[in-house]
Amino acid sequence: MNSGKADLGVLGLGTMGAMLALNFAEKGFDVALFNRTVEKAARLRDDTPDLAGRLHPQASLEDFVAGLATPRVIVLMVNAGTAVDDQIDALLPMLARGDIVIDAGNTDFNDTRARNARLEGTGIHFVGMGVSGGELGARHGPSIMVGGDEDVWARLRPLLEPISAKFDGSPCVAWLGTDGAGHFVKTIHNGIEYADMQMIAEIYGIMRDGLGLAPARMAEVFADWNTRGLASYLVEISAVVLAEADPETGAPLVDLIVDEAGQKGTGRWSAIEAQKLGVGATTLEAAVSARIISSQRGQRAEAATAFGSLALAGSDFSADAAGIAELESALETAKIIAYAQGYAILSAASAEFGWNLPLGEIARIWRAGCIIRSGFLRDIMTAYESGGEEANLLLNPAFARRVETGQAALRAVVAKAVLAGIPVPALSAALAYFDDYRRAHGTANLIQGQRDLFGAHTFKRLDRDGVFHHQWPAV
Repeated sequence: MNSGKADLGVLGLGTMGAMLALNFAEKGFDVALFNRTVEKAARLRDDTPDLAGRLHPQASLEDFVAGLATPRVIVLMVNAGTAVDDQIDALLPMLARGDIVIDAGNTDFNDTRARNARLEGTGIHFVGMGVSGGELGARHGPSIMVGGDEDVWARLRPLLEPISAKFDGSPCVAWLGTDGAGHFVKTIHNGIEYADMQMIAEIYGIMRDGLGLAPARMAEVFADWNTRGLASYLVEISAVVLAEADPETGAPLVDLIVDEAGQKGTGRWSAIEAQKLGVGATTLEAAVSARIISSQRGQRAEAATAFGSLALAGSDFSADAAGIAELESALETAKIIAYAQGYAILSAASAEFGWNLPLGEIARIWRAGCIIRSGFLRDIMTAYESGGEEANLLLNPAFARRVETGQAALRAVVAKAVLAGIPVPALSAALAYFDDYRRAHGTANLIQGQRDLFGAHTFKRLDRDGVFHHQWPAV
């Protein structure tokens, strides 16, 4: 320990905080520990005897701060919102110029920007840091997205690179921009995650309700897909979940899990910020809405009774090799479209907030540790590193060719699902976005005519420059 002082402190020892603390300690750092429930810090040390020498529980906040080497580095792992502000208020009187406070929770980037502004001029640095990978990632190597003053990155880099995930030896951590950049990128990561998970779930629904496949067979399909273009953590764990048997009954465990998906807000924030930035992100929005509907289980049961007699077409899906390949191609194509939407949000935010987000670098640090890690991210990284500056990944020639090849499968899957009454909100939103985006002559001209008629909002013309208002017939 440096002069009897800890290298950094972790404040808040819930699951993620505890795992990060152990990760730091395992990488050779001395870590001061503090939690509102003081016993939790001592218990973490006692439960990990192999790391106990590097874990230093403190009985009070004052002791915690005093036990840190200067300039101090404090990682906050508390609930987003007022809890972060409360901890900052409690810490400020004990801190000195040059100290660094890191909020490593899932925080609304708008709050992070406000906290940066609040601490500006105090000499105390505030860093909003996105951490992805869940409990296992935090413990063994997460993907880390750092925001804040660039000069602070030089101080944090030696602490964060060792604990981050590695892809071919490269640490999956980077400084991405000032103030809220790190938390914003983590928010969009989670929005893409929502879309990815929802589309996988929709394909599962087709396999279950359209093909009548058993979970064990579905697990084999997902495991096979994980060897090709869909290779990713989420496809891999889908196979694991589908293959798992309930230890008590022997039945497929997935069949016993209540069909209500939880959420902690970041996916919703991604949809909200896309709307605020004026970026179409229909697939991400559909995934958020689907989770909300999933939570309305009682109402869904009533609706199933009320509308259960609807006459629908039978399923036209096929479980043969060609039918399974069609589902694979549809999912891969929709995945490209969803990521294109996510990256369009990142691009717009970069311009809006002056972050100059390194889009290729974001793909690089997402290749390991995070929930959406996949081989597909290598292609995104390559697209940007090779000079691609398109506003949308669908305009990149490599991705355009892949979507052009796979769009027929996506159309077929969505059409069959709609006719059979199998909900595919994210897959259909991806297809609709693609068709809307690729259409040079859309239908918003009628909307502009309507707006001008009822509100004199004016319109532009195709045949001449300028802004016009028409005297419409009275209605």
